Amino acid sequence: MSESDERGTPDEVPAGDESAAHPDPVRHRQELAAAEKKAAKEIDPGMRAVVVAAVVMVVTISFALPHNGEANGWQVLTGSASAQAETITLPSRIFLVLAAVFGIVLSMLALVTRRWVLAWVASAGCTLAIVFGVLAVWSRQTLDPAAGGAGPGAGLFLGWAAMTVLAYHWLNVIWARSSQMLEAEAARRAAESELPEQFLHRLPPPREDEK
Repeated sequence: MSESDERGTPDEVPAGDESAAHPDPVRHRQELAAAEKKAAKEIDPGMRAVVVAAVVMVVTISFALPHNGEANGWQVLTGSASAQAETITLPSRIFLVLAAVFGIVLSMLALVTRRWVLAWVASAGCTLAIVFGVLAVWSRQTLDPAAGGAGPGAGLFLGWAAMTVLAYHWLNVIWARSSQMLEAEAARRAAESELPEQFLHRLPPPREDEK
């Protein structure tokens, strides 16, 4: 018996462990591509989800507080008799619509579904609401005394502050998602660069959402 036979083959791998020692690089690339696709569609707010949910509750509570004189947010939004007596300005109505749609409805949908597109739309809407919140306060403070109506109420200030906090957190969630997507894309490209040449013909061309 030769010396090489006594030592055996050092690189010999048991049949059962062959797949573990030599994983399919194409399958590995497909797993990384799937992770990249998931990162492109979903968000992971982490602990920010608790903060966003709490702020959405604050926005909802602000609607029950006086926004313009004695009229609360819901009365202004629906155009009730109490709101009409306060001479509601257009910026106040637009702010309340934006707060209800983007600050409450879309923010909760984005938290539940974790869809990136909903988070992006909620962020844009909350940012726009900040501008109209400032205009709403200004329009109430410069209201013609002859037209009647009181100044801005506590609900308007609370709602504007809550929308500012919402916009800040949604922007951070979107930024974190972008970083995760870039990391997933880099991992996939690194795996592709390490593929042996004989495996390249097995790779399907990247789709548009993977570029």
